[in-house]
Amino acid sequence: MSQAPEPGARRRIAGALLAVLLVAGAAGGGVVLYRLTAPPRLLRVDHAQVPARPAAEEDRPPAQEPAAQARRIPEELPGIRLPDLAGRQRTLSDFRGRLLVVNFWATWCEPCRREIPLLQSLRSERAKDGLEIVGIALDHRDDVAQYARSRDIRYPLLIGEKGGLEAANALGMDTVLPFSVFADRTGRIITLKVGELHADEAGLILDRMADLDRGRLTLAAAREQIASGIARLAASRNSTPAAAQ
Repeated sequence: MSQAPEPGARRRIAGALLAVLLVAGAAGGGVVLYRLTAPPRLLRVDHAQVPARPAAEEDRPPAQEPAAQARRIPEELPGIRLPDLAGRQRTLSDFRGRLLVVNFWATWCEPCRREIPLLQSLRSERAKDGLEIVGIALDHRDDVAQYARSRDIRYPLLIGEKGGLEAANALGMDTVLPFSVFADRTGRIITLKVGELHADEAGLILDRMADLDRGRLTLAAAREQIASGIARLAASRNSTPAAAQ
């Protein structure tokens, strides 16, 4: 791949990458996601998304799959403001200066629960890279507090009992869980992973973010490597579902 493809070529590359991701998710190996508006509706989607970039039309990703992505992802983290478990109002800008994973979850969501040990491990193992995990629970405060105690969740938790759906919408997401937003130290969104986050996917994304943070990759190259890598991992997981459990 050349260093500076023409605008038309960039559009074709972006479209091809997204098509691979959506095919991989639809092939039957994706994680089950849950809609918050009852009763839960099962979706099979497992892919990465990149933000829209208003300044350059050729860099914008094509329209996303309607079932999982009704809006465009913003270029930067929006001004989401929610209470923590102690009732203190927090904003995502409070975590500027750190590499950030914002994980949307709920206590009743099985794939969300499966992610928690991984998120705990990532926060510990990647502390040297300045990583912080922030969980946004689209759930009742008391349920979240009880579950956090039972699982000894040590990363910051914000409560989306009120305002949680609006927070998800501000990130371009419909009411599906789980999903994780990855942002750099300035709050710029690098990618958004829809579906259960697996260890190999997290490693891929965070390694590329570390390379970007150290100036080894451009933003465009980091996003492209993440998208293509997630597509390969999803295809492999779809072909060997038992091994991915």
